[in-house]
Amino acid sequence: MRWCRTNHRLLVFTSIQSKEASEGIAYQWNYMVENHYGDCGMKAGSCSGRRESPPLDDRSRSLVLVNYFRSIPMKKLSCEDNSGNLMNMIYTCYGAAASRWANFVAVDYYKRSEGGGSFQAVDLLNAKLLCGCDDIHACVSGSTSGASTL
Repeated sequence: MRWCRTNHRLLVFTSIQSKEASEGIAYQWNYMVENHYGDCGMKAGSCSGRRESPPLDDRSRSLVLVNYFRSIPMKKLSCEDNSGNLMNMIYTCYGAAASRWANFVAVDYYKRSEGGGSFQAVDLLNAKLLCGCDDIHACVSGSTSGASTL
């Protein structure tokens, strides 16, 4: 019950369709769309859908997952991957997903970046989803930061 009192949530999805009926675990493709993972999902300016996923612009699925990690994890390159390149992919996938911001981001070595990295990406997405701003701090009541426009 501690999770309820502290307002924490755990989302569990499965890629095995039969588990939704038999075990009550949400079948991910009924609820989300997802871009390619691995090297195929890291092409600048392109955000193509994962083969198993419904099309990225399918608005009947309310959740969007953006993958941004290499097929073979490379710690040395993760600083670059998790910085400007990640932020660019978030904007690219926004367009591919029918102007919807990602609810989830999957990266390797999330603590490594040349700047704000994955934490900046999550702050941006939380701000976009919560109040339509570029900075999560702008969503705070009484903030002097203004809303952004695209």
